[in-house]
Amino acid sequence: MSIQQITQNAQQAFEQYIATSNQQRAAFLESIAEEIEALGDALLDTANKETHLPLPRLQGERGRTCFQLRMFAAMLLKGDYVDAIIETAIPTKTPPKPDIRSMYQPLGPVVVFGASNFPFAYSTAGGDTASALAVGCPVIVKAHPAHIQTSTLVAGAIEKAIVKNQMPKNIFQHVDAASLGVNEMDLGKALVQDEAIAAVGFTGSRNGGRALLDYATSRKNPIPVFAEMGSVNPVILLEEIVATDAENLASQYAGSITLGMGQFCTNPGILIGIQSKALNDFAHLLSNKMSELVPVSMLHEGIQAAYFAHATKAIEQKGVCVYTSKNPEATNAYPVLATVDGKAFLSNPLLAEEVFGPYSILVQCKDMQELQEVWASMKGQITTTIMGTQKELNNHKVLLDKAFLMAGRVVINGVPTGVEVCDSMVHGGPYPASTDSRFTAVGVHASKRWLRPVSYQNWPDNLLPLALQNKNPLNITRTINGQPSKESL
Repeated sequence: MSIQQITQNAQQAFEQYIATSNQQRAAFLESIAEEIEALGDALLDTANKETHLPLPRLQGERGRTCFQLRMFAAMLLKGDYVDAIIETAIPTKTPPKPDIRSMYQPLGPVVVFGASNFPFAYSTAGGDTASALAVGCPVIVKAHPAHIQTSTLVAGAIEKAIVKNQMPKNIFQHVDAASLGVNEMDLGKALVQDEAIAAVGFTGSRNGGRALLDYATSRKNPIPVFAEMGSVNPVILLEEIVATDAENLASQYAGSITLGMGQFCTNPGILIGIQSKALNDFAHLLSNKMSELVPVSMLHEGIQAAYFAHATKAIEQKGVCVYTSKNPEATNAYPVLATVDGKAFLSNPLLAEEVFGPYSILVQCKDMQELQEVWASMKGQITTTIMGTQKELNNHKVLLDKAFLMAGRVVINGVPTGVEVCDSMVHGGPYPASTDSRFTAVGVHASKRWLRPVSYQNWPDNLLPLALQNKNPLNITRTINGQPSKESL
């Protein structure tokens, strides 16, 4: 099958899919979760062999994936995600005010690019796919080549749910470069630039996300690309907490830096503190705890080679010293803790680049002014963290006031790894963390990426979408003349 036929199939499916009800799509999402769970240990074993991720991690990620599907099903049954707004007519106004009502409607077919580091939660049936299917957008998943067997198994579960729920054919399609006889880059470009595609979801490298954004904006009809492209997630270590709680800090951050061999977009890749004996003692504690980790294989050879290359290049820069006992090797992803002073860091942009893996660099600043300069130089982050005592937080409120400017999630006295799937989670941030900081890739509001607002002016009540009809047949909360209400008109 050609790429054009695949995209045309999605467009035709969209015309049918938008006619399904919230209840039908909710049942469909529930069925996908059930079919994934029915794959049992075979799915976990396949993912383990392809990604080298341990079975407990994969079991937890599968649970998260099914939870996400059911979360969007619950969103559909609640129904108010469409943000229905009704402004009734005022014929006596000059000029007369017409009856105007608005709600969100689906964009159209979406291309989702599977992520290598989350074979379930950010891949075939992950958050992008689940949120798009929830709001009525067909999905074409471009499978990640690093876990193609896992992706194929999950795709089969989705296909079973389509049949079980009598959903329109081709609302979900699973493609990979090898089966189509094309290379990875050509397939991605062709999908994004096809005029039938309405939006793109991506989790991966900055180079990959930027390429997709460029493809999308160069189209005759540009489309949005929602790309999450990684982050160094800078952490500020204030002086008093380092001096009084170094052992606990070192344990927390050793675990966070090396979690999953550092293969998380929320890995704390840069730590920032003020030069002192206490900070140096903390660094040695942290390096010792990081060195206790027994290296295991990374997700695939490409990621392991990139970690070796990028970490090696970083620690070879002028002024950089290494605290940990071993340097990265091509065959072993040894954890690395490096250090550099603030002046050298600010003069060398390479040191601010993400090193994907169990790596972090401690920037030792001469004073608070230099610390703020270092921190402010790193724009566009998924997270930033401030570690301090209550007194320090009160005394450095300027840091708290500015933190939102650089990141989508600001953490106080915690670690950035671990992304809770909940309504208040923001997973994204200013460019280059993501291509559109107004949206999150995690949580129920991730669905807003695949929707656009539409106004209906002077429509007969019986022809309006159900969410906007006078009697409120869906029994959802709507904004009527500025006031939230479930009442009928």
